Amino acid sequence: MPPVSNRSDDRVDSQLDVLYEDNHLLVVNKPAGLATMGDGDRVTLHSIAAAYLKEKYNKPHGVYVGIVSRLDSVTSGVIVLARTSKAAARLSTQFAQHAKNLESQIDSENVKPTSIRKTYLAVARPEPNRSAPLAADGRLDDFLYKDDQAHRMRAVRTSRPGAKPAALLYQTLTSGDDRNVIAVAPLTGRKHQIRVQLAARGWPIVGDRKYGSQTAWESGIALHSLRLTIEHPTLREMMTFECPPPPSWNNDRSRELRSRLSDLRWK
Repeated sequence: MPPVSNRSDDRVDSQLDVLYEDNHLLVVNKPAGLATMGDGDRVTLHSIAAAYLKEKYNKPHGVYVGIVSRLDSVTSGVIVLARTSKAAARLSTQFAQHAKNLESQIDSENVKPTSIRKTYLAVARPEPNRSAPLAADGRLDDFLYKDDQAHRMRAVRTSRPGAKPAALLYQTLTSGDDRNVIAVAPLTGRKHQIRVQLAARGWPIVGDRKYGSQTAWESGIALHSLRLTIEHPTLREMMTFECPPPPSWNNDRSRELRSRLSDLRWK
């Protein structure tokens, strides 16, 4: 099935960039700077989606919005929400099985695709005197652990207590102006994985000061969830949702970037 990127022009979704919606799913483009969910009166993607559904369908007494996966608050892009408990349960099982399948294949050089596929875009800039050469494409393998004292994740090349294996595929799409635009397909779902693994090689994501970037970015960090493929929880059909990066990504290489996205080693 071709990528879905449907946006409604209804007044009620003025705060929500809706890519796709049916009785069971709500797929949106999350802006950078917005948490997926949180406590109290904090405005989150979850609270905005709930308000959108209440108004659109005249449900003053509440609606169901299930969080089945998350994006970091500083990350933009495609994320799927469940509109029913049945969809939430089936999607949660699907995401869990996806993680389990990839975990079992992490030592294999030829990882088999599962029902869920994710592709991110990142703009990375090498740190002076610290960056290692980054091949045009390849795979990054590390062990990640949480540094509680520093409130961040750390990457090491060999296992240690509390560390979990992390792997991703990447492909450089454009390079120049002392920065690369890279497509990334995570093979595991560790916290801050893409950010940590690139930064560990001296290539932090632009704007990501938490992991060493010294370069400002207009909004959040230069990490965008570009494409997500799932199996629909009730139709049992594969569906792909895609959303281009925000305007802050526009540059004179945008045409080259779009061309190279169609030639990824994974789809």
